[in-house]
Amino acid sequence: MQVHFCGVRGSSPSPGKAFERVGGNTSCVAIALDGELPSLIIDAGTGVRNVTALLGGNAFDGTIILGHLHWDHITGLPFFTAGDRPDARVHLMVPEQGGVDALSLVTRVMGPPVFPITPDQLRGSWTFSTYGEGHFDVGSFSVLAREIPHTGGRTMGLRITDGTSTIAYLSDHSPHDLGPGADGLGELHPAAVALATGADLLIHDAQYTIDELPQRSTWGHAAAQYCVTLAKHCGVGRVRMFHHDPSRTDEQVFALRDELAAINDMAVEVAVEGDCVQL
Repeated sequence: MQVHFCGVRGSSPSPGKAFERVGGNTSCVAIALDGELPSLIIDAGTGVRNVTALLGGNAFDGTIILGHLHWDHITGLPFFTAGDRPDARVHLMVPEQGGVDALSLVTRVMGPPVFPITPDQLRGSWTFSTYGEGHFDVGSFSVLAREIPHTGGRTMGLRITDGTSTIAYLSDHSPHDLGPGADGLGELHPAAVALATGADLLIHDAQYTIDELPQRSTWGHAAAQYCVTLAKHCGVGRVRMFHHDPSRTDEQVFALRDELAAINDMAVEVAVEGDCVQL
């Protein structure tokens, strides 16, 4: 399984030289089986535009799963050119929100008057569905979805396996909403543990530092140390800091990585736009 980091920023894009090494596009991860083109996309922030190049001129034929519906995870949809062409086949899945159908949910943030077209006006064959907690199959991948705390709308964390390798994806996660936990940074709660246990790769919200968290505790994100604590608790093979704060420069992101590595007995890596992890 190949895991392509196509967008790694949180909340809003970050253009400029201070952000170009880590990357300025918002959340998007594309997953491919070995020797195949990406057929599963997780989140469609501005980084989804980068998936088109991975497809080498081919139309996208697969599934996009949105972990939640905040702007930074959906605004790339109409600019995903490999999905907006007559020969594209795209199934878009969004978390169930009170019985509202998927197309209506997406149209709330992509449609007049806030955008010129609605999702069903994209070219190609587009289908839309909601999903809840539990297991489901997407092509050759098996997915477990669990609801995780994040401010403002239902949010899912995902566990994805091809039968050989497994990734856990918790891009936007505020575990402190459920209590302080042993270290004050949030509970190691059952949903997070179920998603991460034994995973080969954990991709996790690392938007804040420990010092920033008290002032931003209601903003829906985790301190970077939490993702390392969760990884160690769950026996994760590798952890990638993800959803970097839009104001955190490249230098600051890597300094935070080094700080965490110095106080933990496991490798801590930064999710960088353009990187590919082979599992």
